Amino acid sequence: MADPDETTSYPDRTVSPPEEAVTFPGARRPDRHRRVTASGIELHVCEWGDASAPPLLLAHGGFDFTGTFDVFAPMLADAGWRVVSWDQRGHGDSDRAALYTWDADVRDAAAVLDTLGSDPLPFIGHSKGGALMLHLANALPHRVSTMVNLDGLPSHQAMSDVSDTERTRLLREQLTGWLDFRRSLVGRQRRPGTIDELAERRGRMNPRMTHDWLRYLVTVGARRDDDGWRWKIDPTMRMGGFGPWRPQWSMLRLPGIGVPFLGVLGLELEVMGWGTTPADVIPNLPPGGRLEALEGVGHFVHIEQPRLVADLVLEHLTAGAPAGGWS
Repeated sequence: MADPDETTSYPDRTVSPPEEAVTFPGARRPDRHRRVTASGIELHVCEWGDASAPPLLLAHGGFDFTGTFDVFAPMLADAGWRVVSWDQRGHGDSDRAALYTWDADVRDAAAVLDTLGSDPLPFIGHSKGGALMLHLANALPHRVSTMVNLDGLPSHQAMSDVSDTERTRLLREQLTGWLDFRRSLVGRQRRPGTIDELAERRGRMNPRMTHDWLRYLVTVGARRDDDGWRWKIDPTMRMGGFGPWRPQWSMLRLPGIGVPFLGVLGLELEVMGWGTTPADVIPNLPPGGRLEALEGVGHFVHIEQPRLVADLVLEHLTAGAPAGGWS
């Protein structure tokens, strides 16, 4: 994951073959790939598991891509699930957009969901994807059967709503700032590097991951141009730049979730994390909701401890969330 300000002319999206084969124990590429059109944007959709197995919807975090699930998703698929995920607009192999907004991401998620039949199914999301699934579940409560949130419960201790006047001012400021930022990046692209250089950059955000895993991630989440490798992330996107949206607003959606809920929280503070504590989450848990707080684990819980987190998820999917409490 390159730093958002590491930009230098806008290339085409031709993908070159890897300069070397890079593997990682337990990592498995998706069994199927397809494209879904959402409001004129083509989304790259990946699936692990038998095509006839019951589906679940899995959403990645901001500045990530479906390849970050290459160890975690197969564990769910091997337990009998059809794991469906997609590169969000501007990420991975999905199309880039003229402008990015939170509502557009929610509509994209609904478009992928519409391809999975009409029955309720599990929603799982990490970080931004976890917050996204909270919004989707509130918008389409008849489509979700159970929910798992992987460190996607942002809280900055500012949980009160804002007045209409304040909301209008925030909307104007956010849109103006976003447009000014995008205008400054016209014709730019991300800074290139070798596999090892991009792995080192990503390591700032995954400080407890091995260099072998980070190198593998480069080969599934970056492309090789003539002058080096670049992360497949639109350079006009910026951290937290999902339009006029504040992260803590997502926590306000949590108490209204009407299906079994499991939250998994990494307690190690790091650059990409929200800084959320169990004390922030517990008062907002829906009835019967469960929170698992993991000591010594950072924001990317499903990458750092894929087996542990997969077992928690599978237990939840099988038995439903037990009543109350957190651990």
